[in-house]
Amino acid sequence: MSDISAGTSAAKPTVLFVCVHNAGRSQMAAGYLAALSGGRVEVLSAGSEPKDQINPVAIAAMAEDGIDIAHNVPKILTTEAVKDSDVVITMGCGDACPIFPGKRYEDWELADPAGQGIESVRPIRDDIKARIEKLLTEILPVTV
Repeated sequence: MSDISAGTSAAKPTVLFVCVHNAGRSQMAAGYLAALSGGRVEVLSAGSEPKDQINPVAIAAMAEDGIDIAHNVPKILTTEAVKDSDVVITMGCGDACPIFPGKRYEDWELADPAGQGIESVRPIRDDIKARIEKLLTEILPVTV
């Protein structure tokens, strides 16, 4: 796997998570990446049609795993956010995201937690966590 930060001036990689509402999946992914990277990754999230607030069930599911996303605010996807990112991960809104050469793009197929109860959101959360753990092994150098 190539170094995703090659050719960028950033000391650490920047990862952007994008979903439609920026209220569930992308917020959970950003929360995990921020927590699990220990500050070694710049984390952004946005939505093509952001909601007014974070999904309360997503907040509760993340709190169960010790991660607080309650104070996050959904943001609109901008071209600048994509340009500033080394890795762009979409979650059900790939067509809304501009494509630029030299970026790593992934589309994570995940169920939408909107309107679902905590029992349905926990497996989504756990799937996101596993994907974040794998992503970290791919974008961060191994430390001895």
